[in-house]
Amino acid sequence: MARSDKRREPRFDDDDDGELRAERRPPPRPRARKKTRRSRSLFGALIYWSFTLALWGAIAGGGLAVYYGARLPPIDQLAVPKRPPNIAILDANGELLANRGDTGGAAVRLADLPPYVPKAFIAIEDRRFYSHWGVDPIGIGRAIVRNVTGRGGMQGGSTLTQQLAKNLFLTQERTLSRKIQEAILALWLEHKYSKDQILELYLNRVYFGSGAYGVEAAAERYFGHGAKTITLSEAAVLAGLMKAPSKLAPDRNPEGAAERAAQVIAAMAQEGHISESKATTALSHSARARSDIGAGAINYAADYVMDMLDDTIGAIDQDIVVTTTIDARMEMAAEGALKQELDEKGAKFGVAQGAIVALDPTGAIRALVGGRDYSASQFNRAVSAKRQPGSAFKPFVYLTGLEQGLTPESVREDGPLDVKGWRPENYSRQYLGPVTLTKALSLSLNTVAVRVGLEVGPKAVAKTAHRLGVQSDLQANASIALGTSEVTPLELVAAYTPFANGGIGVQPHVILKVKTAAGKTLYQRKNASLGRVIAPQYVAMMNDMMRETLLTGTARKAELPGWNAAGKTGTSQDFRDAWFVGYTGRLIAGVWLGNDDNSPTKKASGGNLPVEIWSRFMSVALKGQPVAGLPSGAWRSETIALPEEIAKPMDDLIGLFTGESRPAARPQAARTAPAPRPPAHIPADSPDQPPVAAASPAPRDAPPRSPPPRAIDDLLPPEDIPTVGSIEQPRQTRGAPERSVFEQLFGGG
Repeated sequence: MARSDKRREPRFDDDDDGELRAERRPPPRPRARKKTRRSRSLFGALIYWSFTLALWGAIAGGGLAVYYGARLPPIDQLAVPKRPPNIAILDANGELLANRGDTGGAAVRLADLPPYVPKAFIAIEDRRFYSHWGVDPIGIGRAIVRNVTGRGGMQGGSTLTQQLAKNLFLTQERTLSRKIQEAILALWLEHKYSKDQILELYLNRVYFGSGAYGVEAAAERYFGHGAKTITLSEAAVLAGLMKAPSKLAPDRNPEGAAERAAQVIAAMAQEGHISESKATTALSHSARARSDIGAGAINYAADYVMDMLDDTIGAIDQDIVVTTTIDARMEMAAEGALKQELDEKGAKFGVAQGAIVALDPTGAIRALVGGRDYSASQFNRAVSAKRQPGSAFKPFVYLTGLEQGLTPESVREDGPLDVKGWRPENYSRQYLGPVTLTKALSLSLNTVAVRVGLEVGPKAVAKTAHRLGVQSDLQANASIALGTSEVTPLELVAAYTPFANGGIGVQPHVILKVKTAAGKTLYQRKNASLGRVIAPQYVAMMNDMMRETLLTGTARKAELPGWNAAGKTGTSQDFRDAWFVGYTGRLIAGVWLGNDDNSPTKKASGGNLPVEIWSRFMSVALKGQPVAGLPSGAWRSETIALPEEIAKPMDDLIGLFTGESRPAARPQAARTAPAPRPPAHIPADSPDQPPVAAASPAPRDAPPRSPPPRAIDDLLPPEDIPTVGSIEQPRQTRGAPERSVFEQLFGGG
């Protein structure tokens, strides 16, 4: 076999030792150089791939930002949403009663806050607020380290600007998409607004729990005063709420709130926002949340203000301040009187609910309590519950009789009565025989009220009640005299007001003025009335008659030392409703008690619990006010002395149904005031028609009683107030066109 020419044969060199060797190879490189070269290769690869990953991460992050940013409105269309308007409701003296609206409080300027308030939020939520651009990478890194190591608890990396962006534009969900959008919006906010503007927006928009949005609402909610007067310890509590508003609420978790507030104060001291001495003082005087958390009776008045506001200024698109007629002191007195009486005696008398309304002689609502406990029931019984007034309706019956020629000394028969099978009777089922109208009203005798109502006509009675201020529909039948048509407490008290102010009809009102937060007037109430609805002489007669209710009648429990007061009790059938409406020259107040399901009470009547509540309230409400008498005066001209009959012309008609003969006539002398009478015996627990022993009427020849002296500031109606409706003058004779039987029974003419 031939050898290849390219084969290399071993070469033999002539060495000294004669040893045969093969061809030598190059010596190998040292191992150290190989390791260095390999390390340089790994480091370069690490840099390369880090850069590559960072680049791709940036591209991916940018892509996500573009993707989720595209789902936001265009930047040029972004705008901070308008803050929901707040309605601040003030009492007549400018004291804040309540806030209404979605935020629960008004907006406040940063410059109006104590400087430690914003610093508390910065110290605990965003220490680098004034140095970052909306997103704080250092803060995020610090939060990650603390979360990984477990030091300092779980930390969040969101800045105040990010939190504001979330509150303004986004939902509360915890997702990657929301965090990306939050960062984008934070950068936009930082570009568009200054740091102080962002901080002011933040303090007015964030949620503090319990329905309070913004620092002003939170300060009112938890501490009972505005943010402008907030203390350092209170500011620390509010700043601490940002971590968990519901969990750390100071009214529900005072220990947790105090612990978190201590952390806020320590952070403020660490950042140099406060001195160590101030921190020590704040820690030793921890903030205390108020115990009454907005469920008081004042909310009934605030709800009524909101109802009236819709008709007063219409739609609300900015913060407004509403000044009302409510007196905070009277409101508290009314709430306390009702609650205390029902707590003490409600179970005994089977009464679960009540309402109080108080008006001044102009119709301004001074106190309004719509129920026993607002937190348990927000139904406003003072303005919305229609109930039978019972005998509290009788003043309208007797006023109608006076306007048709009767006087307080006119005598009518208290005896059994049958009107087409209906037999009204007194509570005691006892009868006094001939009595004056004054005595019949003070003792709340049903048969006399029905007789007078039939005499003047039920339609005339309904017309009188409507003229004085009753708004509800009234059934013009024979039973109207006993208050069988339902009314609300507010309208009944309003209808009594002309007796206290000299005969002027009023419009119950609660709003005095409305202004914007900047001070622009949107509404100002002007003095207005319904004009004269009762002639002065009839006002005097009715006041003399209703004074007897408190002196000798069913409201003898009413105690108001030093004041000349009058009023009327009322109890509906089966003791379902108990009323008392009483008044002085300064204040008219009505009390209703009963049950929401209209179930009977355990003999609660107008003469017991309502009178006691009224006395308790009025003694506080009138404290410190100058005493004012009730309008009074001569009943009629002294030259008029017409004989009147015990039995009215209607007795002939009633005899058609009862079979009774017409009583004999008796003369009656003209007088200026009723003569004093000894008080009748009235059991303490009797209702409006108490059992009384039969007694003879007061002597006809008793000397007249001089009218009480008038106070200088008594509310005398001006002469130029126009007359509203038909107010009849005193009649010189009893002559009148004859009416048919049905017209006289059920109203006619």
